[in-house]
Amino acid sequence: MAHRTLVSPKAAALVDGFSLEMTGKDVPGLEEARDTIPQGTRVNVTFLGNEDLDMRVAAAKAVKEMGFVPVPHISARRLESQDQLEEFLGRLQEVGATEHVFAVGGDPAEPAGPYPDALTVIQSGLLKKYGAREVSIAGYPEGHPDIADDVLWRHLDEKALTLAQQGMDAVLLTQFAFDTDPVMTWIEAVRDRGIDAQIRIGTPGPAGIKRLLGFARRFGIGANAMIVKKYGFSLTNLMGTAGPDRFVSDLAELLAEPSTGSGSEGGSGDVKLHFYTFGGLLATSQWAREFVAAQSSGARR
Repeated sequence: MAHRTLVSPKAAALVDGFSLEMTGKDVPGLEEARDTIPQGTRVNVTFLGNEDLDMRVAAAKAVKEMGFVPVPHISARRLESQDQLEEFLGRLQEVGATEHVFAVGGDPAEPAGPYPDALTVIQSGLLKKYGAREVSIAGYPEGHPDIADDVLWRHLDEKALTLAQQGMDAVLLTQFAFDTDPVMTWIEAVRDRGIDAQIRIGTPGPAGIKRLLGFARRFGIGANAMIVKKYGFSLTNLMGTAGPDRFVSDLAELLAEPSTGSGSEGGSGDVKLHFYTFGGLLATSQWAREFVAAQSSGARR
C-alpha cells in the first residue's frame, strides 16, 4: 500500500523545473509522455556504448522538436579521437543541440582515445567552439566506487574553474540518491568551496524496487536497510513500485532549514531535481505533475 505523503509548497517548488534522463532508444517513450512534460524541460540524452552516433543525434533532435531542451551526454572515455568528438558535436550543432551538454567520464575502465575524463574534454575548448553555453558536470554525494574523494573534489574544482574561464555556465548533476544526509553534506561542501552553480540532484523516478536497488549497487550507491527505509520502502517487501515522494519531501525540508537558507534559492543556492527514469518517462512525468498538484489538495496518495 502506498504511504500518504504531505506535500508542502517547498517540495513542490523543488520539483518544479525538473529535468529528465533518456536513452537514444526512448524517443517513442518521450513522444508518449510529451503532453505531461512542461515545455522547455531539460531532457538529457545518454551516451551508451550500444547506441551509435545517428541514434544519439536523432534523439537530441527529437527532444528539440518536441519543445524540450536537449542535453546530450559526452562520454569522454568512449571517444576514440578528437575527430570523433568533433563529428558528434558538429552533428549536434546541425540540429540545434549543443547549447547545453553534459560532459562525463563514462564507464569504460580504459579510455578508448585521448580523453581519460570529462576535464580533458572541457579543457580542449571544443565544447565552446561548437556552441555550448552551459556544461553539466558530474557530482557524487556518496562518492564513486573507482575514484578517490580527493580526486573527485579536485576535478570538480578544476572543471568549474575552466568553464568559468571559458565563459560558460556550469551545472552540477549528481548520481541518483536514496538518502538525504550525504546529499545535504555534499551540497554544503560544494558551496563552501565557492562553487555557486546550479545543482541538480539525481533522483530515481517511480520504478520497481528490485530495479532501483540493482541500479544503486551498480553505481556504488549505498542500499542498506537504513537508506532504503528513509527512501520509503522495506527490504523485506521487494514487490511493487516505489516513488521518490519521501526523499523529495525530506530534501525540500532540509534545504529550507535556516542553516542552509530558506528554500532552493537560500544558502544552498539553486537546487533542482534530475530524474533518472529507467525508461519510464511517462510514469516519471506523471508522478511529478501529480506531486506538484497535490499541494492544492493537501496530500498525495
